[in-house]
Amino acid sequence: MFRLQSDYGQNLLDGVKKIHFIGCGGSGMYPLIQILAARGYTITGSDVLEGSIIEAERAMGIKVTIGHTAENVFGSDLVVYSAAIAQNNVELAAAQAYGYRTIERSVLLGYVSRLYKNSICVAGTHGKTTASAMIATTLELAGRDPSAVVGGKVPALNGYGKAGKGDEIVIEACEYAETFLKLTPYYGVILNIDNDHLDYYGSMGALKFAFKRFALMSQYVLFLNVDDKNTLDVMFSLDRRVRTFGIENEECDFKAENLREYRPGYFEFDLLVLGHKVGTIRLSVPGRHNVYNALAMCSVCISLGVTPEQCAAGALAFKGAGRRFELYGECNGATVVDDYAHHPTELEAVLTTAKKLGYKRVIAVHQPFTYSRTKTLLDEFAQVLGLADVVVLTPILGSREVDDGSVKTADLAAKIPGAVTVDSLQAAADWVKANAGEGDLVITLGCGDVYKAGKLMVK
Repeated sequence: MFRLQSDYGQNLLDGVKKIHFIGCGGSGMYPLIQILAARGYTITGSDVLEGSIIEAERAMGIKVTIGHTAENVFGSDLVVYSAAIAQNNVELAAAQAYGYRTIERSVLLGYVSRLYKNSICVAGTHGKTTASAMIATTLELAGRDPSAVVGGKVPALNGYGKAGKGDEIVIEACEYAETFLKLTPYYGVILNIDNDHLDYYGSMGALKFAFKRFALMSQYVLFLNVDDKNTLDVMFSLDRRVRTFGIENEECDFKAENLREYRPGYFEFDLLVLGHKVGTIRLSVPGRHNVYNALAMCSVCISLGVTPEQCAAGALAFKGAGRRFELYGECNGATVVDDYAHHPTELEAVLTTAKKLGYKRVIAVHQPFTYSRTKTLLDEFAQVLGLADVVVLTPILGSREVDDGSVKTADLAAKIPGAVTVDSLQAAADWVKANAGEGDLVITLGCGDVYKAGKLMVK
């Protein structure tokens, strides 16, 4: 077995000139490649399939090989691999045999977080991609030229991140397997804490403790959603400089007041900073949950010297990140969108928003993700999916887990009146083509590859 590099310090890349990335076509790898290439390192990469990210990397002058072979790592000073790469991968085995240093992507991301004066690390069970993208968009439009590593495509950055020349880097801080504990936030953000990834943590107490460790790693300011009870539990007794944001709490530092819908599903609010109105924020992404993401953006950006007017411009310009209520097109006159939501809380937020948008029917095409999450939260999934007018369920995507037979899609369908089950993404697309019509909204939901069904619908 390979061990993760234990040296997280500033000496990680000492003596390194050439870096090879295994799995370079991944969205998490691409911004790191951009940043290190901009800093003068020679980069090579490999992956198993062509794609838009690989095309962009080749346009940067990076040599990318399709297929994994031992020869790909020859001459490297450092080999970086993503979490999706198997430990018996031929390139990892070759790197070990040749004595090359190997590190997992999250370790390198931790190193990169220490290269910038202002590292902004955004954590939370829900919303971290959108909040990170909104912060990066606002900084970009304000002329700060930030760097960024975000889990979804950011239109203002034309990708999943960028190598900027400014002092700021915006990083989506993922809590799975304690990945975010490898980061060094100068500004830390906690949006919320919910009962996810318990297959890894085992209990909510352990999950909260991980978030508390993340909070304590924040070097300058920690921004917290004071309306979230689990976040308040973590906040208790922190010996850090804390700034709070919220809607309900009257005492928070950054508050959304006079929250209203300027059109169905879309919100605007007066922004109060320390009790004083400084501007009005109007969102171009639907849903009340996005008000918290906008408050996180305003909290961070104003603390960095961005004006409230620039924050308002950033919020209005932000039309969403990739796979976050992303419009795909039409199928039989029905609007087709895709969303990454894969936890009951996220599904509830998306479907509640969708129901307010004035469509005739909301058709939810959901791909359950991992057997453990589906089994543990079966009743919660059934309840929130029931918000849709029609539910279409695909097979459970096991991902990192082995199917032990204890939970099936049929178990979830049995708890949702009228639910339709299909045996593939193609079958889901075919069902929608046969049944959706003018005035319907079709939403593909899940963090796996259910988006492919959406593309098949509009193709």
